[in-house]
Amino acid sequence: MVYTIDPLRDARWEEFLARHESSSIFHTKPWLEAIRRTYGYEPVVYTTSPPSERLSNGVVLCRIKSWLTGRRMVSVPFSDHCEPLLDGPEAADAIAEALKAAVDSGKWKYVELRPASGLFEFGGAMKEPVSFLHILDLRPPADEILRRTHKTCVQQRIKRAEREGLDYESGTSERLLQAFYRLMVMTRRKHQLPPQPIQWFRNLAASMGESLQIRVAFKDGKEIASILTVRHKNVMVYKYGCSDPAFQNLSGTPFLFWKTILESKAAGLTSMDFGRSEADNPGLIAFKNRWDAKSSDLVYLRWSRDHAPAAAKGRSAGLVKQVFALLPDPLLRATGRILYRHVG
Repeated sequence: MVYTIDPLRDARWEEFLARHESSSIFHTKPWLEAIRRTYGYEPVVYTTSPPSERLSNGVVLCRIKSWLTGRRMVSVPFSDHCEPLLDGPEAADAIAEALKAAVDSGKWKYVELRPASGLFEFGGAMKEPVSFLHILDLRPPADEILRRTHKTCVQQRIKRAEREGLDYESGTSERLLQAFYRLMVMTRRKHQLPPQPIQWFRNLAASMGESLQIRVAFKDGKEIASILTVRHKNVMVYKYGCSDPAFQNLSGTPFLFWKTILESKAAGLTSMDFGRSEADNPGLIAFKNRWDAKSSDLVYLRWSRDHAPAAAKGRSAGLVKQVFALLPDPLLRATGRILYRHVG
């Protein structure tokens, strides 16, 4: 039998995550709470563990009820991956059947899972296009990690940033958040996309406390690059990055990554999650590979009532991006505040 629980209220969920080796920041109550506060999505966990027993498995999703994009369940919105936390094939089959039945009943347009391992073959689930997950091993000495990076695109750029005398700050202050967000708007415009609302980042910081850090590189008091990272157990997760293209030659982004790696090692962390790269973004893939981050296939699974070809969806997205490219900054930010409530 499959049960559903509220991970924000059921104390068993956080205890379960603490002892499950495959749990990530995207499973946690702080991440789910920030999603709920910002976008109104309702988190739910499917499990075969009865209410009176300790949790032995669980698949966390968010219920998205949108007049624009339909009623969907996603595990989980705005994450790069969210492994189904299972304890055997019987639980996997039971939960998969329950999720498929939710779609077949007509209640949900689709249910999407975002496993990190690529090991799941749930019956009837369609495989979404392949992207890549990049993980850097932090266990070797710092000089060995640096030696394995690309000499021109990483090592020399770090030295360039040091020669330029870039200043570095990290924290969650409003000043750093504003600096990060100004750069985020620039970067999203470059990619013809609206930025997520600043309240999303405020809610993340409020929910996660010191595990979240906004890291900013400054030149003569002006922000030129920033990344947002989150720590979970022994993993440092890179989630967002942005920069001012006018100062790209100062190498602020490699400078921030190297600072993050050194701080992560000093804290005893064993790996750094560089996040997801889409297969059609060779520049981002190359950037992460140059740090010697090991890549693996990231294949999402979906039960769906919509079987539109991916190519057709891609053409529609391209037309929308052309519209975004024409919007002034205030309207682009306003579009993000509205749009991301529907596209998680």
